[in-house]
Amino acid sequence: MYKSLIIDDEKAVQIAISKLGKWGFYHISPPETASNGAQGLKIMHEIHPSIVFVDMNMPVMDGCSFLTTASKEFPDCKFIVVSGYDSFSYVHQALLCGAIDYLLKPIEEKSLNAAIEKALSQLAPDKDLSAGTNSMVELSQNDIAQNIREYVEKNYCQNFKISVFEEKYHFSSAYLTKIFRSVYGYSIYEYVMKLRMERAKELLENPDIKILDISERLGYADNHYFSKAFKKYYHISPSQYRSDYLQK
Repeated sequence: MYKSLIIDDEKAVQIAISKLGKWGFYHISPPETASNGAQGLKIMHEIHPSIVFVDMNMPVMDGCSFLTTASKEFPDCKFIVVSGYDSFSYVHQALLCGAIDYLLKPIEEKSLNAAIEKALSQLAPDKDLSAGTNSMVELSQNDIAQNIREYVEKNYCQNFKISVFEEKYHFSSAYLTKIFRSVYGYSIYEYVMKLRMERAKELLENPDIKILDISERLGYADNHYFSKAFKKYYHISPSQYRSDYLQK
């Protein structure tokens, strides 16, 4: 089943798209939501949606900046712009930034589902997630550590093994971990845990998201294991952290 995401700072637009889209008919999960481009990128790294609806005018990170970044990081994803501006310059800008369609607010059911169908028609049935070229240029230890860090920050919600770096850089896991620690002060797995736990706290502060869903989103197949990891890291259970936060 495909996944989708709505990025818009207007709650009414999020609700309209969520209600008007024929998600079940198109075998798409009900869309996740974000209120700005920066938040949207975080969620994209967690759920890897196939279709993203994005507003052009948003705080923190606007639609064009988001599209420029996201279209490079997620080349298989289909982006549909939703905007209140009906002008050639806005449409042209959206298409240049990587959008496949442009919907005007207020959202109409027919045009929304036509855009969804257009996106689905362009999605390949099987995705090629090749990591790209593997340059044989000699890299410094700092370069290797930085490359690993960038990979981890994009994939920390996935269950990957350090062996993927062994194959790329032709060093042992122990040596790569040593390089990473010397630059950033963490082992690779410690850094993965740091990112997961920091994001867990952010998600727990939203009472609308179930703890089980947070667990799955962050790459934990077992909710009990997530709770145990969170408590070990912060010395408090996820449910207690949420309760304490909401009482502030």
